[in-house]
Amino acid sequence: MREPSGTPQRRRPLRRALVAVVGTLGLAAAATGVVAPSATASAPPPPSGWTQVFADDFDGAAGSGVDTADWQYATGTSYPGGPANWGTGEIETMTSRPENVSLDGNGNLRITPRRDAAGNWTSGRIETRRTDFQPPAGGKLRVEARIQVPNVTGAAAKGYWPAFWMLGGPYRGNYWNWPAVGEIDIMENTQGLNTVWATMHCGTSPGGPCNETSGIGGSTACPGATCQAGFHTYRVEWDRSTSVEEIRFYVDGNNFHTVRANQVDATTWANATNHGYFIILNVAMGGGFPNAFGGGPDAGTQPGHSMLVDYVQVLSAGGSGTTPPPTGNRDAYGTIQAESYDAQSGVMTEATSDSGGGQNLGALANGDWVQYKGVNFGSSAARQFSARVASGAGSGVSGLVEVRLDSRTSAPIGSFAVGNTGGWQSWRTIPANIASVTGTHDVYLTFTSGQPADFVNVNWFTFGH
Repeated sequence: MREPSGTPQRRRPLRRALVAVVGTLGLAAAATGVVAPSATASAPPPPSGWTQVFADDFDGAAGSGVDTADWQYATGTSYPGGPANWGTGEIETMTSRPENVSLDGNGNLRITPRRDAAGNWTSGRIETRRTDFQPPAGGKLRVEARIQVPNVTGAAAKGYWPAFWMLGGPYRGNYWNWPAVGEIDIMENTQGLNTVWATMHCGTSPGGPCNETSGIGGSTACPGATCQAGFHTYRVEWDRSTSVEEIRFYVDGNNFHTVRANQVDATTWANATNHGYFIILNVAMGGGFPNAFGGGPDAGTQPGHSMLVDYVQVLSAGGSGTTPPPTGNRDAYGTIQAESYDAQSGVMTEATSDSGGGQNLGALANGDWVQYKGVNFGSSAARQFSARVASGAGSGVSGLVEVRLDSRTSAPIGSFAVGNTGGWQSWRTIPANIASVTGTHDVYLTFTSGQPADFVNVNWFTFGH
């Protein structure tokens, strides 16, 4: 998002809906001192045609921690260098202490918000170490968990915001590329309401093709027992076997929300889905979503009600197995859209006014980079590179757009300098000579400057003989 002055401003990644239209978290229950509900012995066996690729039944002694070979704790009030309050306005401090997040000895993970004598809230948040969960090419991915949200309702539930959700793998370590890299909220609930929300976040914020910061969401009541009164199975199925790729959301086997690739432009969908995801379980207190339903927490909110998670499992079906679809086979001499990267750091995307429309990479600064796998230069050497760039950088602000092969730390094979072009959407094509290249390589564009300010946008690039 750009400030009115035209100075680039990196996006603040609000990870959830800030209005009542879409999504929030389920609260898993069991107040302090109450015996936890029993859980199933293990995750159910995969249905015919499905293969289990990840599972945790949360079996272990009461008070023990999660398996850190599979999970990592996210602690504090933000990611290192990321937006404050996890980008959502929530007020708790996340800890790895057993009183906030631990096994309950009865086959459940227990995440429990607590409030100290001074009124400060703590809670827990865990994330899978793996960031590669996505469907195989032509296949399907199922991510599910059996959860009881905190058994608290009415005024006592004010401000509770638990969730079972996923973030695009490129978010980890960057923390400023939301919502372009995608977010899939499988289950959110707030304020003790008997409602499960499911949401996909993507595109640009605010607004954009995915209606951010609300996202593309749907909701329903929990069938049978309320969300608070019992365990329910929450599931997402990401399906690449259909003619139009789609992401379907379920509670207890009932499909209540579906997002399809043709609901947004191809670039937005690719940016949100051309990579793996990691899984998150947490209970937040306060923030944007509870604010849309009355706010909190306040003095009447009761601490100590836990979200209980019986199991989490990930299944894969069809396609070419669990390996992500191959990338690459790009033509070096065709137009390579800058937003079609395979990996990146420090990058955001935005709608472009350049001819042809689509999106460009924005707010690029010193140290940012993007990767494009499998660029085929053929047997006749490429000796030129050109890129479509724009800049609204201030006086004296400039930097280099560099091309590197196979590693972002390799010596550049070519580069050009760019400064203000007349505005962040004032586009020009700048050529540069490069060292001779043949064969197939991973191409990296790196951005180097002697100062920290954003200095360039990139729409596309290509190579020539």
